[in-house]
Amino acid sequence: MKKTLTAAGLVAASFAFAAAASAGTVLDKVKSSGVVVCGVNTAAPGFSNADSQGNWTGLDVDYCRALAAAVLGDATKVKFVPLNSPQRFSALQAGEIDVLARNTTWNLTRDASLGAVFVGTNYYDGQGFLVPKKLNVKSAKQLNGATICVQSGTSSEPSVADYFKSNNMKYKAVVFDTTEATQGAFLSGRCQVYTTDMSDLAGARTKAANPDDYIILPEVISKEPLGPAVRRGDNEWFQIARWVLNAMIEAEEKGITSANVDELRKTSTDPNVKRLTGAGDDTGKLLGLDKDWSYRIVKQVGNYGESFEKNLGPKTPLALPRGINNQWTNGGILYAPPVR
Repeated sequence: MKKTLTAAGLVAASFAFAAAASAGTVLDKVKSSGVVVCGVNTAAPGFSNADSQGNWTGLDVDYCRALAAAVLGDATKVKFVPLNSPQRFSALQAGEIDVLARNTTWNLTRDASLGAVFVGTNYYDGQGFLVPKKLNVKSAKQLNGATICVQSGTSSEPSVADYFKSNNMKYKAVVFDTTEATQGAFLSGRCQVYTTDMSDLAGARTKAANPDDYIILPEVISKEPLGPAVRRGDNEWFQIARWVLNAMIEAEEKGITSANVDELRKTSTDPNVKRLTGAGDDTGKLLGLDKDWSYRIVKQVGNYGESFEKNLGPKTPLALPRGINNQWTNGGILYAPPVR
């Protein structure tokens, strides 16, 4: 019995050593290379989209920059890798990217079977339908027999199938590999309906010659919590990626912005504010980072609300309301664990 227990202990110790030895490999790689490699959507206005000069903007883009600001001290040290839906998880599994920030739905299948782990939700969404006004459709319940453009490898495929089946309706799916191809097919009239997340539908409508020719139907047929993911097995990198998102959310809750962070760093007596601005307790040492990690996020990128407003808010072409993506203190469900 003693020998058996000793052997078991040695096996357990060897596993623990292996886990410890492999922990932090992504962080070491990022520090060595001096860049965060971030997988993003090929074209998702409001989340990740590049202009003609190759300048990336979007909510997911800002998250990647916040990660670089926290780890490398410079929000510009990001390499953006555009990925279509079928590519994204295989690229993460293969180590081709350090983080996947591609308006990706967090669900059980992806969290448990694709070698990824989600760090949190940065946008609460749901799937809907975009149709031309000339179709004279006011409800998704009127779409029986419609041809529907949908992107392969997305959660939109099974969700639309479930919706039509549960409502005893039929449809014909027209499937494409990329966002651009799917949107282009719909806008050129190859199908009557485009289905994806509501935020993506708003972005797609902005690409039409006349956006007012299209309407988003009122039905929301699924829950689509979107968020960044990292490769499973590196707990140190996972913790950093998760708390970067939490810091952006809590900074907004505490009223810390890119414009006032320096003043609050000097004058605030609130322990929560002092921690986030690098003037209080050193939370960075718990993550393998320096004391100013969260200060740099807000100073160089901004808090969650600033990112939302400049990429998705009412003053942007997407004109999306905060809705449930508002802070929990303002009637939404956005809520981050405390940074302390």
